[in-house]
Amino acid sequence: MAFVEKIGKKCDHFWISLGAACHFIFSSIGLSDKRFLPQFIYAIYQQGAQSLWLILMSSSFIGMVLGLQCFYILNRFSADQALGQLIALAMIRELGPVMCSLFFIGQSCSTITAELASMRISMQIDSLEVMGVDPRARLVWPRLCGALMIAPLAVSIFVVSSIFAGSFVSISVLGVDSGAFWGNIYPNVSFWTDTIMCLVKAELFFTSAVCIAIYQGYSVEPQVEAVARATTQTVVSGTILTLALDFIVTSFTMAVY
Repeated sequence: MAFVEKIGKKCDHFWISLGAACHFIFSSIGLSDKRFLPQFIYAIYQQGAQSLWLILMSSSFIGMVLGLQCFYILNRFSADQALGQLIALAMIRELGPVMCSLFFIGQSCSTITAELASMRISMQIDSLEVMGVDPRARLVWPRLCGALMIAPLAVSIFVVSSIFAGSFVSISVLGVDSGAFWGNIYPNVSFWTDTIMCLVKAELFFTSAVCIAIYQGYSVEPQVEAVARATTQTVVSGTILTLALDFIVTSFTMAVY
């Protein structure tokens, strides 16, 4: 009975926290203010520019590894000419938005949580309320808009970089014909069902991850060790939610494919 009671308390705490997070995020929508344009620019710089090196490096290695692995599989069936098609579809449909989102969570979302949690502990958020400034308009809304802005750009760079890295390994190292590699990509990649769905996934994954990061940092307990706990919770929850959303979205779009 004690074990069942513990599970019930965990479930009850989860739904209460989920409701509080949704109420916090939805109540923050519409609080935009032109005075906080510098915070919006900083959010784009923090979430986009500072993550660019990680996106380029990780996507290049993923594309090269994917090219190597897929080549030896396709070569068994004498279908190595379809390597470009396989790399492009794998990156655009699944690996691109999912992997880019996971790197974004580890790089940017953890930073957002740590920043807001430090501001909460040092009473900077309370100081804004005392001065008559809505902290959600200054701290929450610019970061949400920043995620919406950089999500399609980051995923697009991730996908394009990985495809070019895969083409380098496939053509220069493995000897795949360049015409066959690039010629099979265009007729097999659909603009609406592949490219647009990739960008939709990017917006959904990035926005949900930033919402978790903001809520974890904003509502942290005034304790020093709570910063590390909130940052860890952001990475874990964001990763699980990204994978769960990917499964849900993919399940609904399989009929289109």
